Amino acid sequence: MSTPDLKEFQEQVSELLLRHRSVLDVLSKFQQSNAAVHRSTVKAVTECGCIEVNAGKQHFTQDMTLSDARQVLDSHMSGRLCENCREIVGAEIGKNLFYLASLCNLLELDLQQIVSDESRKCSTLGLFNLS
Repeated sequence: MSTPDLKEFQEQVSELLLRHRSVLDVLSKFQQSNAAVHRSTVKAVTECGCIEVNAGKQHFTQDMTLSDARQVLDSHMSGRLCENCREIVGAEIGKNLFYLASLCNLLELDLQQIVSDESRKCSTLGLFNLS
């Protein structure tokens, strides 16, 4: 079985979504699924310990080159998700994508086009796209 592209995924979600047809239901489920992604990532730190977070001030100066910045700036994270946490976090991200696609369907937005537009913007604007 081949991996569906975003357009096929969005169509599949449209066929499956029965209970949450209201935009309000979809927005609340999308927010809830986003919180679940956060929570499962936090549990990977606090309960499993496969990843650790050690955050501090990012030391960035205006005269740094891009190469310097890439070496100095940190993700504040060490370790890698274990297989169990990878599965849990991945499943939560999958649910989040489901509700994102649902929202796109209700608003008549093409998720594939949105990703393409954002990718083109990233390519065109490069570093100026950073927020």
